Amino acid sequence: MTKREQKLIELIRRVHGLVDSPDIEKKRQSQEQWGAFLGNTKEITYQEFTIENMTAEWVKVNRPHSKAKVILYCHGGGFTTGSTKYARTVTSKLAVATSMEVLVFDYRLAPEYPYPAALEDAVKAWNYLMLQGYGAEDVIVAGDSAGGNMALELVLKLEEEKRMLPKGLVLFSPWTDLTCSGISLKEREAVDPVLTPEYLYRIREEYAKGQNYEEPYLSPLFGDLKGFPPTYIQVGENEILYSDSVRLYKKLCEEKVMARIDRFDKMWHVFQMSPVKTAQEAINKCAEFIFGICK
Repeated sequence: MTKREQKLIELIRRVHGLVDSPDIEKKRQSQEQWGAFLGNTKEITYQEFTIENMTAEWVKVNRPHSKAKVILYCHGGGFTTGSTKYARTVTSKLAVATSMEVLVFDYRLAPEYPYPAALEDAVKAWNYLMLQGYGAEDVIVAGDSAGGNMALELVLKLEEEKRMLPKGLVLFSPWTDLTCSGISLKEREAVDPVLTPEYLYRIREEYAKGQNYEEPYLSPLFGDLKGFPPTYIQVGENEILYSDSVRLYKKLCEEKVMARIDRFDKMWHVFQMSPVKTAQEAINKCAEFIFGICK
């Protein structure tokens, strides 16, 4: 590892190191600052508004762009932190790479608002897009980490309600298994600069204490994925949630769902947020996938 890479890893550790802190407000503020700093670009306009008292944000490029398709983004943060501003580290890149508008929303966070509040808010955001005249086929649902979990849960909920499904899914390091049974949880603990098993155990309690973690609306890995839309997954080789992505990909393939996974050497959890060359390369791959399914 080069000195530059070592310095970057240390920065990542410092920014995300609050995972070991019980001070949720401190972590939320840190993420807001991180997102405002890295997501600040003259290429983008951020338009804040509300959806039934829920704060949301349109992320739009400052140039002619397509309005026929839209990306609905579910931010990460372990269901306890994260925001539209924190998500700018990814949503801005997606908007630039795809020339599509991105809608991101501030769903209610645990422990103040435990499960199923976040999923209810995701459905609210989906309904908003439908009321704006978009069809399900016009929407790509994307998300990182817990937001990847939520993106999958949203599709499960739409299926349950016998509604039309989105055009596709784009998932960054999705947390698909709240039982935390993946072998990478222990195998990659020493090389993961962002997450720890203890952190995952703690936040799942804050999000869904007393619930059965095997339930598909908590662990979509165990849900019925037949009929799911085309799905693209990205995961870093150096993260404890590596198994969550790989097992999801294998299950989608078993269910005959069009699925693709890219695994990035030496990368960490949701590395796409970071100011590194590999992050932009990954976002460009997302754009290629989206263009491919939107032909």
